[in-house]
Amino acid sequence: MKIGIIGCGTISGAYFQGARRTDLLEIKACADIRMEAAQAQAERYNCQARPVDELLTDPEIELVVNLTIPRAHVEVGLQVLEAGKHVYSEKPLGVDTESGKQLIDTAAEKGLRVGSAPDTFLGAGIQTSRQALDAGKIGRPIAGTAFMCGHGHESWHPNPAFYYDIGGGPMLDMGPYYVTALVNILGPVKRVAAITTKAFEERLATSEAVRGLKIPVKITTHLAGTIEFQNGAIITMIMSFDMWRHSLPCIEIYGETGSMTVPDPNGFGGPVNVCPAGGNWEAEEILFPNNARMIGVIDMVSAIQSGRAHRANGALAYHVLEVMCAFDKSSETGEHVIIKSTTERPDPVPVGLNEWEID
Repeated sequence: MKIGIIGCGTISGAYFQGARRTDLLEIKACADIRMEAAQAQAERYNCQARPVDELLTDPEIELVVNLTIPRAHVEVGLQVLEAGKHVYSEKPLGVDTESGKQLIDTAAEKGLRVGSAPDTFLGAGIQTSRQALDAGKIGRPIAGTAFMCGHGHESWHPNPAFYYDIGGGPMLDMGPYYVTALVNILGPVKRVAAITTKAFEERLATSEAVRGLKIPVKITTHLAGTIEFQNGAIITMIMSFDMWRHSLPCIEIYGETGSMTVPDPNGFGGPVNVCPAGGNWEAEEILFPNNARMIGVIDMVSAIQSGRAHRANGALAYHVLEVMCAFDKSSETGEHVIIKSTTERPDPVPVGLNEWEID
């Protein structure tokens, strides 16, 4: 399948590199509002640099990977769908539930597919965690923790401003990895209760590229809450750009007969440890080699060609978006937020297939 990429920033390199490891797809063209960025990637990865409108009207391109900034995800996604092409977006699906739903509904009306990052849940770490839970190694899941804490991007990122703009912040930036991993392991969410805040109205960039830049903070930067899943499990979550240092785990799940550590969902691998009741931590055998970014697109192409459902799908991404947005909503209203959407747990990745042979 011939595909296109819109958005040739830093993350695009991982997608271009991933595409080289499969025969299922070919990147025909790339585009960016900065033509020089598209030309640089086109030269580096041997494809065509096109203006966005030309890429969208190319009849050979069937799917477009949308790597624009979060605030543009839905706008560009709708343009792709209007052009009659499937779309796979970087995370998050949108910056609010209303626009995210518009994208999903438009795709359904046109008989097209929506895919969305993150695809890290297809990696060995989260897949091994899910298999251990499904095999009953910790019994019925009762509770858990999920923490992503740091002090933001202004000290090192060459363009940190958008992390503090609408669509940024720790929840919409990093939350997709954590919530998607948890939904993949535990199933859909029932409700959310949370309190959110921000420590600073303005951030001072100290990274070399923009040192001294004053960045207004337009979003909440510390979110703490509780997620209740439909299966009854209760997860305590903190997502923060306001903490200098911590010793909290990424994800742990506690069941009736044991506990499990889940690796960083921002990566594709990592160790999985299970502690049975009264026992000691034991490492699980990792199912298969680590996947890498682009595997969600590869799975989507394979699914389109075979007629099955793709795993990093629009329903999953929309459900995750609704859960993430519920944190600020709960804090503002002082009430639990009932999650209206639902989703199926994606099919597990079959054991025995390597990372570029998902089926």
